[in-house]
Amino acid sequence: MAVEVDPFPASDFDDWASGYDQSVLDEKRFPFIGYQQALERVVRLAEAQPGMRVLDIGTGTANLAAMFAARGCEVWGIDFSGAMLERARHKLPQAKFLLADMRDGWPGGLPPDFERIVSGYTFHHFDLAEKTRILKGLAAHLASQGRLVIADIAFRDRADMDRCRFMVGGDWDDEFYWLADETIAALEPAGLKTVFTPVSICAGIFVMEKP
Repeated sequence: MAVEVDPFPASDFDDWASGYDQSVLDEKRFPFIGYQQALERVVRLAEAQPGMRVLDIGTGTANLAAMFAARGCEVWGIDFSGAMLERARHKLPQAKFLLADMRDGWPGGLPPDFERIVSGYTFHHFDLAEKTRILKGLAAHLASQGRLVIADIAFRDRADMDRCRFMVGGDWDDEFYWLADETIAALEPAGLKTVFTPVSICAGIFVMEKP
């Protein structure tokens, strides 16, 4: 019986940890065009307030988490890369970080709910069915009036993505990039009201709320 190989193992991200922050600074090249603007937009759309409990999914080196901490939020973060978390803890010692894979469900050690659950440049590693499954699970842990806010490599539709693919040429890499029209349609039956806001030719923000 063949053993299924994880296409995105934690070891790959452990290897990337030392150079990750340098990679995302290259905003002139795909896939990080508009990266900083996208993270800033997440904080604005989340309407971050002092004391707000925020969970950062796939926190990496805590670039997004740090923005919420700077606004006085109670910040938690999870990631499946121990090397990424080591850098996150060094950057943001006041936050709480857990080693966990969000594909495995709600980790033990987290509070039962959060006012905001956010993420930056993580979900494009999962196909639409997996995105939907994970998001439904996360939505169950939103506090009253809670909100999911996600920045990632995303496009309005397939035609928009194809235009970007043509523009960036050899920098393109085939992964499970978000298509807003398909995503909104998939999440509606799950009871998540979803709004998409483009940020750059390849970055966008999804805001998701339960009715």
